[in-house]
This record gives sequence, structure tokens and C-alpha cells, in this order.
Amino acid sequence: MKHFARLLEALAFTPQRNGKIRHLVQHFRTRPDPERGLALGALTGDLDLRNVTPSLLRGLVNERVDAELFALSYDFVGDLAETIALIWPEAKDPSDPPLSELVHELEATGKAALPGVIAARLDSLAPSSRYAYLKLATGGLRVGVSARLARTALAEFGAVPVEEIEELWHGLAPPFESLFAWLEGGEKPVSAALAPFRPVMLSTATDLDALGAFDPADYVAEWKWDGIRVQASVEAGVKRLYSRTGEDISGSFPDLLEALDFDGTVDGELLVRRKDAVAPFSDLQKRLNRKTVGKTMLKSHPAALRAYDLLLHEGEDLRALPFADRRARLERMVLACDPVRIDLSPLLPFETWDDLAALRADPPDPVIEGVMIKRRESPYLAGRIKGHWYKWKRDPMLVDAVLLYAQRGHGKRSGYYSDFTFGVWEGAQLIPVGKAYFGFTDEELKDLDRFVRNNTVERFGPVRAVKPSLVLEIAFEGLNRSARHKSGVAMRFPRIARIRKDKPAAEADRLEDLAALLPPE
Repeated sequence: MKHFARLLEALAFTPQRNGKIRHLVQHFRTRPDPERGLALGALTGDLDLRNVTPSLLRGLVNERVDAELFALSYDFVGDLAETIALIWPEAKDPSDPPLSELVHELEATGKAALPGVIAARLDSLAPSSRYAYLKLATGGLRVGVSARLARTALAEFGAVPVEEIEELWHGLAPPFESLFAWLEGGEKPVSAALAPFRPVMLSTATDLDALGAFDPADYVAEWKWDGIRVQASVEAGVKRLYSRTGEDISGSFPDLLEALDFDGTVDGELLVRRKDAVAPFSDLQKRLNRKTVGKTMLKSHPAALRAYDLLLHEGEDLRALPFADRRARLERMVLACDPVRIDLSPLLPFETWDDLAALRADPPDPVIEGVMIKRRESPYLAGRIKGHWYKWKRDPMLVDAVLLYAQRGHGKRSGYYSDFTFGVWEGAQLIPVGKAYFGFTDEELKDLDRFVRNNTVERFGPVRAVKPSLVLEIAFEGLNRSARHKSGVAMRFPRIARIRKDKPAAEADRLEDLAALLPPE
């Protein structure tokens, strides 16, 4: 277990992507099977462990430690697993069980026996191993490693293209022994998964000045819709829907899955669509991450696919063909699909980049995020390959808001207040309208943390209310009506664009200013 604990610690305190990959590769090289494969499964979320809840852990720690001492410690540390690992009574003779033993125990232990098993393990482990054990048990690793990054590390470990691993991934399972055998020179495993995920092609951000270097006749453009990028794959009757990172999200969208009446792999945008109208992203959010979807939700929030590209069709791999050829095949294929569930992303008419700029400035639908620009001769290449696809997003919306509350972050941010709630004026009161936890530099984070500590007026557990005096310029990608929020609005992707020390709180924006940015009903 200590090796897994060291890995998590190294990953948490290594901000650079390449540094994280080096730590992963080293772990894969030095740890035996099944330990390395189980560590990989923990990082990618592929371990099926019994869910250990925060309330269960709080109950255990309150039996061993004074409740007020724990509350104060948790408020200072900001991370539940780290707090428990540090405050739990020290083991006299710490043990070091293998990761495989702990994983099997968590898999096999029933709900009634689980608290006793966890307490016994915490009694026997050293603090760093306790921390890793709790992160494993709760599934909240938070060390800055995505499933894609883990697969990239595997590719470096085995000196193979990451795309080969991506296409095998959904036919494999922890502890991935056949995968590691192949990466160390053995036989390549044959994926047992039909309709596997194919790595997606990504775009590069651009603007009007950068586009001036290209001939617009060599490119086509489409609207950039405000849904989520997905891949719909059908093979031998097996239907799967994947997110852009390869997560199988089929179970959340049975209505769309049923409508996948083709043989091949389609790249597109997942939307909620009612008749011809695309719903706001907030409607799609209600469908995401659900294990089951009720009949009422299926009827009120119908899923649809807006097709962008065709990767494979009827057993033929089209990815090496130019985009224009793939598009022609896609157009013919979509004609045979259910138009209520699957339609085609239209191409935009333009002759000059100024023509396209005019279209981008006045889109026909408020859920459009901007435009996508694709070279006619581009093959479908996995990853972000410059010179082929570009995204020209609309300018973000901006609002000046007042910092109201702050909460400690997690992982490497657990020592800082880094989650910030902000509000705008409604009459003579400030009303919360959103929360942001990125957009600032490391130096700005320290500055914000210092402000919170020096201006706290009230505490609510790990949350601090601050003197409403600091104005933040908030950038966000969209705004929707929301009955769940007291303000009546919900922001999409809010982030802190600037700290406005030059502006008094009384001059921050008002709720009516924000409401004016809402799309028409």
C-alpha cells in the first residue's frame, strides 16, 4: 500500500502534465501485477468498489477523536480524507498490506460490516497509507490524473501510440494484466468490446487575425453547439455512446441509443432537442451522470445527436479520407436515420473570413457557442493536430460581482481558500449568483486566500463568509434561467477573469443587468 500512497502523493504535488506521466510510468515499471493494474484502475475510475460515504467516515472518526477538535481540524485542512489520516490515533506497529488485498476487501465486504473493516484498517496503517486508503475507498483521488492522461502514460511505458490503447480500452478491465503483458513485449490483446471508442479529433482555438493566413476556400464552417461532444458507435448490433474522453455514457441516454440505426461510428454533439429547438445546456445537465432515467425525464428532456463526422461506416474505416468525402458519406447516412433523434450539423455559407465573422457575431440560436472551421482535405486525426480544425468561440459574457463566501479546495489546493461564491446587487442586498474555482494564477490564488483570511466575518464549517468589499470580474460562457437558484439564473463555466481592487463593491453589477443577458423565452 505504501507504494500506491507514494504515487498519489507524487501525483498530487506535481502540477506538470509530463511530470505526472513520469511518475505513472515509473510506477508501472517497478510494481508487479496485479498491483500496478489496480492502481491504474483506481486512477481511471474503473474499480467497482463499494461506495464509502463521507457520513460513514465522519461517524468513525467521531468515535475516536473529540468532535470539536475534528471539526476545527477539518476546517483548517479542508480535505476529509487528509484530516482523518492525520488525526486518527497513531498505529503502534503500522502494517503494509498489498493494494490487491485492500481492493478485494472493499469489493467483498457487506454494508453492515464495512464500518468495522474500515476502522480496523485505519488502526493498522501509517498516516500516508491511511490517506491513500481513504481516497481509494471513497473514489475521490483528485490528483490531477484523467483517464486519458493515464492511458497516455501507458502509451509511453509501452512505446505504442495512445490511439491503440484507446481502441482496446473498453474491452479490458482491472487489473489489466493482458494490457501490461502486451506493453512489455507480449501479444496484443484482442478487445472483447464491440463498438469500441475511437480517439477523437480536437480543434485549436483561433481568431480573425489568425485566420487571415488561410484561404477560406480551403475550409468549411459549422456552428459550435452548446452540448457535449460524443461518439456514437454501432457494431454487430451493439450500440454505445461515449464522451469525448472515452467514458461509456450509454446508460444515461437509452432513448438516443435506441435510435442509432446504422453500422459505424459517428462524431457529433449530444443535445436535448424539443422538435426543432435545441434546449439550453442546463437541460442536458439534468440527463448527465444518471445511472437510470425515468419515463418523465425521457419525455421532458429528449436526447438527440447532431452529427459532425463519420469515422467508420459498414465495416470501412473512413478516417484517412478527406473531410469533404467523409461529409458526403455522412449526409447520405443521416438521411436514413430518425430525424427526431439524429440530424446533420449544417455547413455555413461564407466566402471570406469577414463573412464568417458576421455570422459568428449574430448566431440564429442562443445556445450556439461560436463556429467550428475544418479544412476540406483534413483526414480524421486523433488528438489536437494544428492546421486542420479550429474553433472560434464567441466572446465570453462578463459581469462584475462581489466575493461573498470562500471554501477550501482539495488536493494541492487544500491549504488555500480557492472555491469562491460571488453575488450581485438586488435592491440593497447582495444575492449569490455563482461559484468559481479557476481562472486565477497561483499568485492571485494566494492574494485571494489572504483576503479571505483577513476579512472573514462568519464561519459555517469549512465555509467562510467575508466582508463584501472585493469585486471580481467574472467571465462565463452562457446564462440560463434556473428555478433551483434564488437568483433565478445559472451561469455556464464561470471563472474569475480579473480581481477588481480598483472598483468599490457598491458599483458591482445588479441582478437586472445579469437578467438582461438571458436568451429570450
